[in-house]
Amino acid sequence: MYIYDDYDDALVRERVAQFRDQVARRLSDELSEEEFLPLRLQNGLYLQKHAYMLRVAIPYGVLSSTQLRTLADIARDYDKGYGHFTTRQNIQFNWIQLEQAPDILERLADVHMHAIQTSGNCVRNVTTEAFAGVAADEIIDPRPLAEILRQWSTFNPEFLFLPRKFKIAISSATQDRAAIKVHDIGLHLYANEQGEILLRVFVGGGLGRTPIIGLPIKEDLPWRHMLSYVEAILRVYNRHGRRDNKYKARIKILVKALGIETFSEEVEREWLEINSSPAELTEQEYMRIAQTFKPPAYEVLNGQDLDYNSHLYANSEFARWALRNLFPHKVAGYAAVIISTKPGISMPPGDVTALQMDEIANLADTFSFGEIRIAHEQNVVLPDVRKSDLFDLWQQLKRVGLATPNAGLLTDIIACPGGDYCSLANAKSISIAHAIQQRFDDLDYLHDLGDISLNISGCMNACGHHHIGNIGILGVDKNGTEFYQVTIGGSQGNESVLGKVIGPSFSADAMPSVIEKIIHTYRDYREVDESFFEVVHRIGLDPFKDKLYQNTHEVVL
Repeated sequence: MYIYDDYDDALVRERVAQFRDQVARRLSDELSEEEFLPLRLQNGLYLQKHAYMLRVAIPYGVLSSTQLRTLADIARDYDKGYGHFTTRQNIQFNWIQLEQAPDILERLADVHMHAIQTSGNCVRNVTTEAFAGVAADEIIDPRPLAEILRQWSTFNPEFLFLPRKFKIAISSATQDRAAIKVHDIGLHLYANEQGEILLRVFVGGGLGRTPIIGLPIKEDLPWRHMLSYVEAILRVYNRHGRRDNKYKARIKILVKALGIETFSEEVEREWLEINSSPAELTEQEYMRIAQTFKPPAYEVLNGQDLDYNSHLYANSEFARWALRNLFPHKVAGYAAVIISTKPGISMPPGDVTALQMDEIANLADTFSFGEIRIAHEQNVVLPDVRKSDLFDLWQQLKRVGLATPNAGLLTDIIACPGGDYCSLANAKSISIAHAIQQRFDDLDYLHDLGDISLNISGCMNACGHHHIGNIGILGVDKNGTEFYQVTIGGSQGNESVLGKVIGPSFSADAMPSVIEKIIHTYRDYREVDESFFEVVHRIGLDPFKDKLYQNTHEVVL
C-alpha cells in the first residue's frame, strides 16, 4: 500500500494545525457557523442530528492493520465504540464533539490518514474495487492510478470549488465491481490486442435525485493521458456546470443538457490544449507509485489444499461460509475473504465495533500480510489468505460475530445511517434493514434464493445506492410519517441498470411483508438457475404489482 512521503506528511499535518486554529476561533465565536461551515466540510466534518459526524478517507478502500487499530481507538475514545463503513470506502464516526475533532485528525495523520476532501464541492475520495490487485479476472492493478488521481486532485486549486461534489471510480477487471457507471467519471483499464494499457472513460453517471447511468466518452485513451483527460472533463464542468441550483449542479445534468456529443466535443477541444502539459504521466512517475503496491511474499502453494478440502467436507457450517464469503484469488492456494458486517439485528449494516476492528487488524496480521480492504458493499475484505488458514480464520471470525455467511444474499443489505443520525434523511434505514433481516433469518432459504442485492437509502441523496439494487428502498416523508418507495430490477456492474419504481410507497411496518411478497413472486416465476434480476427483466413489473397491491391499507398514494 502507498506510504506517505515527506511532502504528504507535511501537507496533512499543516492542514491539521490550520483546522485546529479554525475550530478554536469557532468555539470562541470569532467565526460564525456560516463562516465555519465550508472550513469544517473541507475537513470531513458534518453537523448531524445529535452531534458532529466525521468522515475519514480510506483511499481506494485500502487499510493497514495499524490504521484500522487507530480507527478502533478513535471509536473508543471519541465515539460510542463503533464506526460506519460507507459505499464509497470511507468510515464515518457519528458522535464527535467539535473541540475533539483536531485531536482526531492529528491521530489520523500519525498513521498516514486524513479527512480531506471527504466533503464539499471538490473531487472526493477516489474508489476502486475491494479485490484490486488480487482478483483472478483483473487486467492490471488499478490502485497505482487511483493513488495518482488522489495526489493530483488533493488541493488542486482549480477544482476546490466545483459546482457540486465530484466522484471518480476506477476498475480493471472483466467484471465491474466498483460501480464506475454511476460516478461522475468512471474509468475502466483494459489491454488492447497489442498489449497496450488503455482507458475506457464514462462520464455523467450518478444517483441521487436524478439517477443516470454514465455514458462512454472515450473508448481508447492511453493511460499516460489519464490526468489530462480527467482535467479536461473537470474544466468543462467547472466552466459550464450550474451554480444557481444545487439540485441541478452535478455533471450528469450538464451532460444531459448538452448531449453527450456536444459535451464530448467540448472536452476534446479542452484536452487538445492541455494533453501535452506536465499532466501527461511518465513511466517513471507511474513506477514511483506502483512500487508501493508490490505483491506480498506469496508462498508457492498447491491450488488444491487437502486440509481445506477436508474441512469443507467435514463441517457444513464452514462450507456454507466458504461458498458465500470467499472470492477467487489470482495466486494458487490463496483466497480473498469477505467479512460480513451484516449479522442481522445485532448491528446496523456497515457498522463495526472497536473490538471487532481490533480483531480484524490482528487477523490481518496473522493471515493476510497486515492488509485490509473496505468494499463498496460496506463489508471488510482480507485480500490474501492461504486456503490452509481459512478454517482457523473462520473460527476466529465466529468468536467475534463476523462470520455471517451471507455475502451477496438478500440480508447483505447496503444501507445508509438514515434518519437515526442524518439530518438530511426523510426516514430511518437501520430499523427497516433489521426488520427485513429478521424476517429472512433462514440461511438455507437465503442460499436457495441466490444472489439478490437489497439497498436502502433514507433520502433522495441515495447514499445507500438504492437505484442500483436488485431491490431498492427509498425513505420518503408523507405529511410527517415515514413511508418507503420500492424499486426493482436495478443492477450494478458491466450492465448497470436503474431500478424502476413499482408503485405507491408503503408504511414502515409493511416493509418486511413487501419484500416477502416480492421474493415469493420471484420464486413463483423463476426458471432453473435464473437470477432475480433476470426474472424481473423477463416478466416485467406487473406480476410483482399484482402481488403487492392486493391489500391497499399498507400503501400511501
